[in-house]
Amino acid sequence: MLDLPLQHKFDRKNLELNALLEVTQSINANKTEDELYKIFNFTVRANLQVKKLALFVFDEIWSCKVNYGTTKSLNKCKLPLIFHKETGIRRIVDFNEPEFTEFEMLIPVVHKTEVLALVFVGGLETHNLDFEDGLKFLQALSNITIVAIENKKLARKQLEREAYRKELEIASDVQQFLFPEKLPNTERLKMEASYLPHDMVGGDYYDFIPINKNQFLICVADVSGKGVAAALMMSNFQASLRTLLRQTPNLREIVEALNFQVMENAKGEKFITFFGAIYDLELKTLVYINAGHNPPILIKSSGEQVLLEEGCIVLGALPELPFINEGFITGLNDFLLFCYTDGVTETSSENGEDFGQESLLKYFSKKENVLKNLSTIHQDLIVALDTHKGRNAYHDDITMLSCRVS
Repeated sequence: MLDLPLQHKFDRKNLELNALLEVTQSINANKTEDELYKIFNFTVRANLQVKKLALFVFDEIWSCKVNYGTTKSLNKCKLPLIFHKETGIRRIVDFNEPEFTEFEMLIPVVHKTEVLALVFVGGLETHNLDFEDGLKFLQALSNITIVAIENKKLARKQLEREAYRKELEIASDVQQFLFPEKLPNTERLKMEASYLPHDMVGGDYYDFIPINKNQFLICVADVSGKGVAAALMMSNFQASLRTLLRQTPNLREIVEALNFQVMENAKGEKFITFFGAIYDLELKTLVYINAGHNPPILIKSSGEQVLLEEGCIVLGALPELPFINEGFITGLNDFLLFCYTDGVTETSSENGEDFGQESLLKYFSKKENVLKNLSTIHQDLIVALDTHKGRNAYHDDITMLSCRVS
């Protein structure tokens, strides 16, 4: 028969092993994080002479998950900075923190080099022979519980990332349907488009829409923001534009209706810059509206450059557009029209200098460049952008749309 001290120690170890087994079974049973915190609380109170306890866990910020026995609740207490980097068991008297003087010991939960949690314990009999064993058990119990919870967090984040990746794939597919499958390439009319998304999903849009045998619309647009929301918003915008164009060729009415649609859908939280132009092959006229977009460059057969700036403010900023100025150009027989989004002009060099509109105007001021085929023009400009940015990354989508009428 064991003597009393040994019997006591044996019984205590038995309780500790049963407690650890219960916690391990709960983890294997895939209990929720809240349930694991409750089991931790119950196990500590039932198996240790711990009269006061606070468990702080780091999850982007430090927060108290378990607290009992203290005169003041610590559930909404901000953890002092002095504790954040502690990696070894310490006595609370080593710290000068009034709110934590009820505790005697601090037990960190460390995984590799990262502090995951901090356990504050009080009401311990520090002269008791079981004191050291009790601390070791509490440290083991805390480690098992917190690491299990951390693994749950990591698994959840991985699932969230996978779900987001699938959302991006869907949005990317949606975005591809925004762009026309084929652009005209005849002796009279040639078009070329280049789209280089900054991320998997961008917020740029371009289109070519025949209206009748003589008229067609070309447009380019950019929604504020990126990602899934931007792609879906632009998809809705494209559908609205095509529906409106079937109802009326009046560009002013179309822009007013588009502004209403964007305002209704985004509630003023997002806006769209838009350039739309209708060209008539028979009348040789170009009607356009620029809604806060980068002004396209029109190069006439004479070599004259015209910035197409007439229009209105961005779409979706106000319930009603305060003004709409319609641009109207006649006598256009031979010309080149170059449209783009701000990702082109705002491409930044290593010195922080933007590529700028002037670089585009300088390129198109050379007659030999204007006469190049459209795909070569786009390649030239992409090379120029790559050279300009140097080691910098692109920070926005790059969209270029060119139209040549001969």
